[in-house]
Amino acid sequence: MKNFSFKKEERLTSTKVIGRMFKEGQSFGQYPLRLVWLPQGSDSPVPLQVVVSVPKKRFKKAVDRNRIRRRVKEAYRLNKGRIYQRLDGRGARFALMIIYTGQEEMSFEVIDQAMRQMLARFLKKTAETTN
Repeated sequence: MKNFSFKKEERLTSTKVIGRMFKEGQSFGQYPLRLVWLPQGSDSPVPLQVVVSVPKKRFKKAVDRNRIRRRVKEAYRLNKGRIYQRLDGRGARFALMIIYTGQEEMSFEVIDQAMRQMLARFLKKTAETTN
């Protein structure tokens, strides 16, 4: 199913946008994740552009950081379909940063559950601001 892909244009790589997200973005947490978002212009090719961050301060080994990053990306990829439908209907475009804030490595099931709750909360918050 094409709905479950995570293509290159969906990845946020612009350092300018990432910097603006830290300065101007809105955020909330759903343990073990934190979501920071920033509205983008309508020139973006997809409704959401996403970047995932795992802090080096908490996870010294790159192997651990990469494993967590893969789990977070997979949880996002499996749950993004619902959000895309709603955001496309509104014509909204956002840049998202998902930050792993847990102190230790969590299982995929825990991350997936947190991702579902976080994305539902994101939809509620963006519906309030865009309406």
